[in-house]
Amino acid sequence: MSESDGTKQPMRIAIDAMGGDYAPGEIVKGAVEAARKLGVEIVLVGIKPDIEKELSGVNATGLQIRIVEANDLIRDGEEPAFAVLRKPNSPVAMAARLVKEGEADAMVSAGSTGAAMVAALQYLGTLPGIDRPMAGGPFLGLAPETVVLDLGANVGCQPYHLLNFAAAGTVYARIFLGIDEPTVGLLNVGAEEGKGNDVAKEAYSLLKKSDLNFIGNVEGMDIVVGKANVIVCDGFVGNIVVKFCEGLGRAIGPWMAEELKDTLSPEELDKVTGKLVRLMSPGTVLGGGPLWGVNGVVAVAHGSSQAPQIVGTIEQAKIALETDFVGKLRVELEKAQAGMSSSE
Repeated sequence: MSESDGTKQPMRIAIDAMGGDYAPGEIVKGAVEAARKLGVEIVLVGIKPDIEKELSGVNATGLQIRIVEANDLIRDGEEPAFAVLRKPNSPVAMAARLVKEGEADAMVSAGSTGAAMVAALQYLGTLPGIDRPMAGGPFLGLAPETVVLDLGANVGCQPYHLLNFAAAGTVYARIFLGIDEPTVGLLNVGAEEGKGNDVAKEAYSLLKKSDLNFIGNVEGMDIVVGKANVIVCDGFVGNIVVKFCEGLGRAIGPWMAEELKDTLSPEELDKVTGKLVRLMSPGTVLGGGPLWGVNGVVAVAHGSSQAPQIVGTIEQAKIALETDFVGKLRVELEKAQAGMSSSE
């Protein structure tokens, strides 16, 4: 947060206005609502005429909103890592640079998670012991107090990565979900100790020796019933899980509508199917959350986010700043890494 003459200023959130399936319209709409609801200053980063057009259609009177021009868009099909490096004037890169330069306190993007991650790495770096940022959070309405990570940012993990995920998830659950002693589970093919491949077996040993509240292995069906508050897995597996749930959420609405069309009225049917889809679809719990392990607050929203999810993601960024999420995560990671070194 910025201060001037001893007066606390509103938190400044840089928004990638061009990222996401519904950009810039829903992004701008959500950003304006967040400025009104949360009392934050919004910095919309992107193509200025497009942003101004969207702002003209909403009531932003009296709100602290400004625009920073960044018109070198990252197109679909471009490799995120190379695109961010080639296009320093892209909205996601510019938003990260604003944080680095102290012009913003945090950034938010609903665009490519890969691009946001590379921008965060390039301009902000990671906390000690972290190779690359982690992505995760509670993604199912059926299990709002269960955090799963990694959800795709880290593929081909080593056992110590899973320990880092558990430490990060524990801090997240305490700060964002209000759980004092979060339980930690290792996603595996069986509940018994000794199950899984070599990485899972070694990760089990590290987690068991840590001071985290580790309850052992959990299986896929345990995610939806919230058996553990923090469930860790390789990003390859986590991304498949979240995409499967996304597809299931999209498919079950039309299926139920067809099955129950002769039983319920159209209004009742919309209510039932809508609620079910929200319970099963990713991105409906908190909207989005921080990339963990970044040396700064970078929050990412699901690509299909609309205005309410953008508001939720901005709120998560605000909470991360208010609670010193990055500082607390640094401490927890140092403890986990120290424990890992002493057990070797």
